[in-house]
Amino acid sequence: MPRNHQQLGILLEQLGIPDIDKNLVWQALTHSSYANEECIPHNERLEFLGDAVLELLTSQYLYENYPDFSEGELTRMRANLVCEPTLAEIASNLGLGELLLLGKSQLATGGKQRPSLLADAVEALLGAVYLWGGLSKAQDVFVRLFEQPILLLQRGELWQDYKTRLQELAQKERPGESLVYQVVSESGPDHNKVFYVALSWLGRTIGKGSGRSKKEAEQMAAREALKIFTDI
Repeated sequence: MPRNHQQLGILLEQLGIPDIDKNLVWQALTHSSYANEECIPHNERLEFLGDAVLELLTSQYLYENYPDFSEGELTRMRANLVCEPTLAEIASNLGLGELLLLGKSQLATGGKQRPSLLADAVEALLGAVYLWGGLSKAQDVFVRLFEQPILLLQRGELWQDYKTRLQELAQKERPGESLVYQVVSESGPDHNKVFYVALSWLGRTIGKGSGRSKKEAEQMAAREALKIFTDI
């Protein structure tokens, strides 16, 4: 898989880090499936580090900007900002999927659009920035990455309970007909498992989703299915 250095350069300019170590960034964008084929480092360790950096920076931002909020409220807000759907949306807006280095199996199954891989890449990228420029640089990139999600958070629009919304619409359309969520596969080690869910209604599949928990995968399947009922 060729590396698009020009597109990477545009991304780094957009994030305000054109001088970062490019090899470190490419590692952050390298999935284990590609690394195994090419015998090069993958992004899982950077993802581990970036996850911790992201939680710290998000916590600090919320603590400083919402002084009247309780611990519980701050925790819920943080969960909305660092969840897979938010991270995947950030990655999609950046065009990060096109830069991901994936093995043949992942490419064949739509890995460049898979929310779990996109979310992992955002965390790994933050980890790379932290290693290169420390916490201050990571904070600068965090602000750029999360500007839109934070705005949506302030409006109360960041995260929706897609399952509940879909259930209401489905019952209105066909009362008594049930939505059926089924885990169709799992991947990854126990500490970092990804679940894949298919959602069916009236005997046909109307949505598919993936996530690091069954509940998150179900929410993503419901989000996809909502396009049948309404424009989201």
